[in-house]
Amino acid sequence: MSDMALPGSIEPALKKGPDLDKGFHPMTGIIYLGVVAAALLFVAYSIYADVDATGTRVTSFLPYIMLFVALLIALGFEFVNGFHDTANAVATVIYTRSLPAHVAVVWSGMFNLFGVLLSSGAVAFGIVSLLPVELILQVGSSAGFAMVFALLIAAILWNLGTWWLGLPASSSHTLIGSIMGVGITNALLRGRDGTSGVDWTQAAGIAKALLLSPLFGFVLAAGLLYILKAVLARATPALFGEPVGNQPPPWWIRGILILTCTLVSFFHGSNDGQKGMGLIMLILIGTVPTAYALNRALPANQIEQFAAHSTSASKVIEGKAAGYNVIGNPRPAVTNYVAQHQINEGTFPSLAVLVRDIGQQVAQYGSLAKFPADAVGNTRNDMYLASEAIRFLMKDKEAELTAADVATLTEYKGSLDAATKFIPSWVKFAVAIALGLGTMVGWKRIVVTVGEKIGKTHLTYAQGACAEITAAATIAAADGYGLPVSTTHVLSSGIAGTMAANGSGLQWSTIRNIAMAWVLTLPAAMILSGCLYYVFYHVF
Repeated sequence: MSDMALPGSIEPALKKGPDLDKGFHPMTGIIYLGVVAAALLFVAYSIYADVDATGTRVTSFLPYIMLFVALLIALGFEFVNGFHDTANAVATVIYTRSLPAHVAVVWSGMFNLFGVLLSSGAVAFGIVSLLPVELILQVGSSAGFAMVFALLIAAILWNLGTWWLGLPASSSHTLIGSIMGVGITNALLRGRDGTSGVDWTQAAGIAKALLLSPLFGFVLAAGLLYILKAVLARATPALFGEPVGNQPPPWWIRGILILTCTLVSFFHGSNDGQKGMGLIMLILIGTVPTAYALNRALPANQIEQFAAHSTSASKVIEGKAAGYNVIGNPRPAVTNYVAQHQINEGTFPSLAVLVRDIGQQVAQYGSLAKFPADAVGNTRNDMYLASEAIRFLMKDKEAELTAADVATLTEYKGSLDAATKFIPSWVKFAVAIALGLGTMVGWKRIVVTVGEKIGKTHLTYAQGACAEITAAATIAAADGYGLPVSTTHVLSSGIAGTMAANGSGLQWSTIRNIAMAWVLTLPAAMILSGCLYYVFYHVF
């Protein structure tokens, strides 16, 4: 009786499921806690060393206490992301008996760590660019802290809720929704239309990646399985079989499945790990601008390139500003353009003055490392504001820029970004540790859903390999374009695609639950973060 399959479940689930309950040795827990403590000490020492290198005199410890709390929350988000998302990478190797569960999660965590360490940072700053520009420019203010706390806590709450229910929801969806909720609420609190609080062009590009990637996962995984069956079914029938008891597959099949698990883990780290990095950099810039507002490690040859690009960009912008004069501070007009995306007679002349001021500041000190403590925050804000204004101008048809103008402004924007959009190695290491450690706990709920509750039959070796190859390729492609995607939905839809292609049948109750989480994540995260931002905005 115990081996009978219940309707809509794996057949027979109790007999064929892998052992997921093997406990860890007590020494493992001690080592785990030791790594956590060492990582926190490493973060604290790195901040101390960076601040000390600037010669800054500490007069109050309150900003550093706020900084530490904010960093704990940001790293907590990555930790939750680890045990929520990365369970998808290990489900296939566990259910095909390619690796024991306790070995698989450690292996996956290790390659998540490597993925974070070798990531480019493009996704990190793509996420940050969704935030309201006025909050980014004043990230050290009470509103800036309210923003960071609201979006991170909202993302953690939703991720924990869906994890508790065993639903493979998307951490990427959650964070994007949280950012949009903060942006809309911030605009309403400032008396503007809520739609002005989000860069909808950027949001649309990210939304396309998030919405289309599961469809690609389903179709590509199904297509790949069809091709493999047509080409290899007769020559290698073992590839299309399923585990016998707890016996591992033949060595070459096992090698393929471990390789695909490794690739998914690595690319998950390189994509998802960056989301926390961008937010951590905002926190650092807001609390310790002297050390993190500008990239003090920028080499001298890039400073020379900056001067040349600045001169060329000035000529382009001043040509568009001919006939208009700026009286007073140019920054409000440029900020208004970045927020509203509407060119008026003050846009180009104000930007021309701002670009000229930035060039003069860099020329005055000769190196970003030589900027005095009281100047770095303002210069960083000027550079960020100019970079964002140029980004929008290059897309704005009203700007009437030629191809040569766009090329010149692109080079200048690259120089501005090199000075402001950087990630210290210790930040990457801290996020890598948080994501990797998160992978090693709490994975069971999502693993069971992915391994047992999507298809009606047991996962075959070929199905596992096809789903993971598709997931790894999709995430790698998105990483190259600087776009966040959901590892959870790509892999889950990939497994569903292979089940459909194999005629195995789908458990529609699970598919409906996953789809419901997919649909509800964005609005739920927006409401959560918007409400939290409203509360924190008034509390702070």
